[in-house]
Amino acid sequence: MELGSKYNLLEQVLQELGTVVVAYSGGVDSTFLLKAAVETLGAESVLACFSAGPSEPSNQLERAAVFAKSLGVELQIVEADELTDPNFTANKADRCFHCKSHLCKTLLDIATERGFDHVVFGTNFDDLDDFRPGNRAMKVFGIRSPLAEAQFTKDDIRQLSRRMGLPTADQPASPCLASRIPYGLEVTEQRLKQIDEAETFLRELGLVEFRVRHHDTVARIEVLPKDIEKVTTEPNRSRIVEKLKSLGFKFVALDLQGFRSGSLNEPLSEQEKQRNL
Repeated sequence: MELGSKYNLLEQVLQELGTVVVAYSGGVDSTFLLKAAVETLGAESVLACFSAGPSEPSNQLERAAVFAKSLGVELQIVEADELTDPNFTANKADRCFHCKSHLCKTLLDIATERGFDHVVFGTNFDDLDDFRPGNRAMKVFGIRSPLAEAQFTKDDIRQLSRRMGLPTADQPASPCLASRIPYGLEVTEQRLKQIDEAETFLRELGLVEFRVRHHDTVARIEVLPKDIEKVTTEPNRSRIVEKLKSLGFKFVALDLQGFRSGSLNEPLSEQEKQRNL
């Protein structure tokens, strides 16, 4: 299906929904969805809700707020309390299901209170084939995913975002910080803060696409192969070691396989994945 046809289908889906609460993270997908919703329905028919909590990268909210303001759409901050849920902090393979379930319920309550017809998420067509237990939560709560319904892939969204001049067109994915912690290791506020501060530091060094994986006493850094020299050459190597050790890590390691999304899902068997989808 051509991009134009997909966008027409997206507009049809949004028009059918009427008024919507958009789960807005400031990322590539939700920013594109918010823009499309405002263009299709009008800003008065859209409410952007940003879930703020320790699991969110600290640099997200400010950028998200600036863009929402530029569209003239109201932004409501939702205080996430995922760390109060033992099912989330236990960090089993279904962690995302519990977190997303809480967010779904909260946004549905807001939609009811504010008089909006539906809640929508920025799940794209590619996400349907990935290991994402949060997708199950959306099914349970009847949440719609207009981008997936219109068969928008991540590449489609980036292409149209560039045409629209959206600031997120080439922005790297920045998922929940808890996704940097291996299953079975408890998610704590301290560990999330360590990850956030470590990644902020690496970003300040000029790295764009990377992750800091938290293995208790070990920080495992994933960067693109082309950036390996940047982090292993002085003075960056020493600065990275010093900074991450100051955050509480005892060891700082570089993953020679390089950056890849969802690397902590690699140890899961197919049976475990299917059980949690």
